[in-house]
Amino acid sequence: MRIAGLQHAGTPGDVDANLAVLDEAAGRAVADGCGLLITPEMFLTGYNVGPLVQELAREPLTERVADVAARHGVALAVGLPLPAATGVNNSVVLVDGRGHHLARYDKTHLFGDLDRALFVPGSEPVVTVDLEGVRIAFLICYDVEFPETVRAAALAGADLVVVPTAQMEPFAFVAEHLIRVRAWENQVHVAYVNHVGAEGDLRYVGRSSICAPSGDVLAVGGPADAALLVADVDPEVVRVARRENPYLDDLRPEFR
Repeated sequence: MRIAGLQHAGTPGDVDANLAVLDEAAGRAVADGCGLLITPEMFLTGYNVGPLVQELAREPLTERVADVAARHGVALAVGLPLPAATGVNNSVVLVDGRGHHLARYDKTHLFGDLDRALFVPGSEPVVTVDLEGVRIAFLICYDVEFPETVRAAALAGADLVVVPTAQMEPFAFVAEHLIRVRAWENQVHVAYVNHVGAEGDLRYVGRSSICAPSGDVLAVGGPADAALLVADVDPEVVRVARRENPYLDDLRPEFR
């Protein structure tokens, strides 16, 4: 499956403007032959928007994403806030090209005062779904910085780990180095899709990437400009990588 990652600043607090960007990017992704388009973390509403996120989470956001997906015939993995039993989750939803809801993942590892002030953590460490023969798992931003999370996704059979992020200064080294390591040590594709620009006091580092199980970077964005990253994800590449580099088979679980 060919996938696309939308590196973009978005418009904080303006769902309509961000849906328009998503709509345009979906058209470009389809023209490039992609079956899946991925956005940054909290792209639909903005991330650093304060208490406004509580209000926006009550809107029919998933339904509006589904309309875009169905109109273009492409699956969308979109970062957005969703209601939780005791607050709001920082989430990613996956809808297919017919607009059907396939999966929801809620960020499990909240980062810093901003995350903890706005969101409650998710309780499902691994969510997987099959799309066009590719098994996809999801993480959000800080989640991927814990090796256990990507390992759990790989052990659940993921071919691709989708990671919407809002990675900011001074943590560019995560985008530049750690994502390749996560792909290599688990023999899995990783799509790490970030914001650019600024929201309030946050300055985003861009540098989105799609990495292969070999750790090779298949597509990468710059530090400041919007971009649509495109790369192919092949489950057979994952199977070959795991035969040649059998970390998962050789792992001794009693030492975890």
